[in-house]
Amino acid sequence: MENLIAQYETTQIANLLQNKTVPEFRAGDTVAVSVRVIDGTTERLQVYEGVVIAKRNRGIASSFVVRKVSHGEGVERKFMTYSPVVNKIEVVKRGVVRRAKLFYLRGLSGKAARIKEKISHIKKK
Repeated sequence: MENLIAQYETTQIANLLQNKTVPEFRAGDTVAVSVRVIDGTTERLQVYEGVVIAKRNRGIASSFVVRKVSHGEGVERKFMTYSPVVNKIEVVKRGVVRRAKLFYLRGLSGKAARIKEKISHIKKK
């Protein structure tokens, strides 16, 4: 029975990923998520950029939480990874962290809430 459910989920994920790709990212990375917003009759893309503080891998129900500080106030938003509302996910910076969940960032402010950036040694052409 579980095998049938897993097969169904993989086909559904493949159908949802026909138009887009989901990059490899993890907690500590800074991502820019393009979200489709419908205002009355108009439709536009809104970019939400912040640090991934949690990631949940559960097949088609996978999700991640992005935190940013807007006007001095911490704002968190949860996105479903394979949702049609999420148009594009871009990794802006890779972070160096030792934990899978970064909920401790909620209690920090200012420079204490910064995350080290992973430096890549690949030369750009």
